[in-house]
Amino acid sequence: MPASSITITSEFSGSVVAKGATDDLSASLLKHAGFQQIDDWYGRRHRLPTTTPAADQVAIATHAAEMLRAARYGVDLAPALEMARTSTPAHPLGPYAAGAELLQITDRIRSAENGADLQRAVDHLLHPEHGALERVREALEAAGEQITDLDDEAYALADRFGFASEFVSSAQSELVDFGVELRRVGNAEQPQTETRAHSPKLPDHQGIALATSPAAAKAKVSPAPGVDTARSSAAVRPPHVPGPRQ
Repeated sequence: MPASSITITSEFSGSVVAKGATDDLSASLLKHAGFQQIDDWYGRRHRLPTTTPAADQVAIATHAAEMLRAARYGVDLAPALEMARTSTPAHPLGPYAAGAELLQITDRIRSAENGADLQRAVDHLLHPEHGALERVREALEAAGEQITDLDDEAYALADRFGFASEFVSSAQSELVDFGVELRRVGNAEQPQTETRAHSPKLPDHQGIALATSPAAAKAKVSPAPGVDTARSSAAVRPPHVPGPRQ
C-alpha cells in the first residue's frame, strides 16, 4: 500500500527534502525525478543537491509530486515548490518593465467607455506629482545632470537631455486641468452624435415616401389651382404677335 503522505519541502539551508517515502516504489519515483536517497540514523529521506538552481528545484519537486500522486500517494508539496504557483507569464517587453506598464495604461485608455473612465486612465500619465510623464521628465533631467557629473566635456549631450526634459514639461503645461474636461467628454456631444447618426437616413426616407405617395405623384402631374394654374395657362398661351396696322 502506498504511504499515506510524503512531504516535499525546503529547509533553512535552501535544500529540498522529501520525507515519508519509506517504501521502494516511492523511493524509486523520487530518484527518477532527480532526488538523491539518504539512509542514515534519521531514516530514509531524499534530498536535492544543494547546488541545484532554484528554478530546477521547483521543476523537479513538482514533477516528483505529480508522479507520486499518479501512483496514489498523498503528497504535501510546499507552495514555494509548486510550479503552477511560482511560474509567471513572460514579460511582454522583457526587461523594459516601465514600457509594459505604459502599455497597460494605453489599453485602459482605449477601453474607456465614458469620460470618467478616460480621465482615470489618463491620470496615470498626467498626474502632476505621480504621473508617468512627470517621472519621464525627472529621469531625463537626471540623465543630463549625471552626464555632466561623469564627463564635463559632454555638455552638449547633457544639454540635449535637458532640452528633452523641458519639452516634456511643456507638454505637461498644455494639459493642465485636463481632468474636468475629460470627464465631460461624451456627455455634451451625445445629442449631436444621435443627430448625426440619424440625419443621413432622412433623405432616403423622404425619397421613399415621395415615390410611394399617390398624392405626391398627382402633384407632379396635376398642378394645384391658383397661381400654379395661372402659371400653366401662361405657359400654353401662344405668344402675341402684332399684326400689320390698317
